[in-house]
Amino acid sequence: MLVGLAVLWPGGAPSHERTGVGFDRQTQDATVTKVVEVSCKEAGASGVPPTGDTSTAEGSSAVQQEKGTCKRATIRVDSGDDKGRTFTEIVQPDQSRQLHEGQEVVVAYEPSAPKDLQYSVTDINRRLPMGLLAGIFAIAVVVVGRLRGVMALVALAISFMVLNLFILPAILQGSNPLVVAVVGASAIMLIALYLCHGLSARTSVAVLGTLISLLLIGVLGSVFIDWAALSGNTDDNTGLIHGLYPTIDMSGLLLAGVIIGSLGVLDDVTVTQTSAVWELHEANPSMGWRGLYRAGIRIGRDHIASVVNTLVLAYAGAALPLLLLFSIAQSSVGTVANSELVAEEIVRTLVGSIGLVASVPVTTALAALVVAADRPGTEPPAVEASAVPARGGRGRRRKR
Repeated sequence: MLVGLAVLWPGGAPSHERTGVGFDRQTQDATVTKVVEVSCKEAGASGVPPTGDTSTAEGSSAVQQEKGTCKRATIRVDSGDDKGRTFTEIVQPDQSRQLHEGQEVVVAYEPSAPKDLQYSVTDINRRLPMGLLAGIFAIAVVVVGRLRGVMALVALAISFMVLNLFILPAILQGSNPLVVAVVGASAIMLIALYLCHGLSARTSVAVLGTLISLLLIGVLGSVFIDWAALSGNTDDNTGLIHGLYPTIDMSGLLLAGVIIGSLGVLDDVTVTQTSAVWELHEANPSMGWRGLYRAGIRIGRDHIASVVNTLVLAYAGAALPLLLLFSIAQSSVGTVANSELVAEEIVRTLVGSIGLVASVPVTTALAALVVAADRPGTEPPAVEASAVPARGGRGRRRKR
């Protein structure tokens, strides 16, 4: 992992000229200072299609807008070189984003446009609610998890640093996305697991089980992404990335996303299975590795059922608007599954789920072999052992 970080370290993302498309725009903070209602017809915010056909959805919407009431919003720029500058924007009645006085927004700036059209509202400023929610999350983790919770937040911050300082810039520099993802995911895993769970044989077994499962996910993902001819270029964002950096392997980027996306759930499975085997050994130190494995795998079967369902529902929830679109179009299941947009999610879900399923027997077997080496005969003599508290800090009372 260290060698990979040293060889692939990018030293920063390559620069490029802004295209003014999507997220690649100059943006500034702004505030809506005034909102007045005006006629859409007077504001010039409506109009029948050139064909004059009002029977279509577009024509019907235009007629409704012409008879409706629009809003003229005055917006003040609060950051950048044009701080204090104001401009107006017409908000139509059928727009999903309505503006109100005092609302903080994000505006896009296009210097090559005419002066009256250089600024336009592109989004709502959500920093305050997002920051407050993140603060509530951090407090909840610390209150419940205590020191472990603090370590988990530190590990989370380090994971974001690895992602932003290594994985993303290295991919933009043209390095192989699969190799970058494996090295970066390994770094995140090692830091997070050892930081949260300590340097111990138990943690090392979880690390080894996670690494083996990640390699399996990488191999399966590479084979089936190539076999299914998934390009990874399926929407405006990936198209923009490919246009700015044509040397990036987009299918490799898709595979890198599968690996990184599976890592978080893999950590949960491997740590839980390892802890279960260790606790079984604590309860019955004389149990051999076969008995530990059989007992641990019974726990793992319940874990598999819940985790796989969680992963599938997580991907389905993220793709819910797309699934609704196919449902409206009344397409068959085969047609929907064969489309590249949905096929990507299917391959992502199934490859990740196979890795999760495989991690249970692999990690359980490793944990059983390691912990079974701790035989009762290796403990101190009974006289000395009685003076030492039992594991976990709890002494045992003698029967009288």
